Amino acid sequence: MSAITVETKEEVVVVYFTDGKILDSQRIEQVGRELQETVPQATHKRLVLNFRGVSFMSSAMITKLVMLNKTCKAQGITLKFSDVSPNVMEVFKITKLNKLFDIYDSEEKAIASFDKKGWFG
Repeated sequence: MSAITVETKEEVVVVYFTDGKILDSQRIEQVGRELQETVPQATHKRLVLNFRGVSFMSSAMITKLVMLNKTCKAQGITLKFSDVSPNVMEVFKITKLNKLFDIYDSEEKAIASFDKKGWFG
């Protein structure tokens, strides 16, 4: 069974996790592999990870997210997170990853944020 499902919405590749708790090392390896496989699908350089339903994840899973972020940056893909649960957000804050990741309350806000231009854009 896949660890993630992938949809494309408004030229944005959106990834959903199928597990509420991402703790098992084999499952984490699978999630990491499947996340890396979604990167080439982001032909418009826009990728959103929707964490709706994910209540817990291990530190090994967080390492996979950091690796995904590096892969995206190297390929010019903008990565955003949405629907992060309070538990997972707490981990991001403790590890200061809330500063690294671009996190939104909802998938809609994350997708809409791709179209916002900067001061001079």
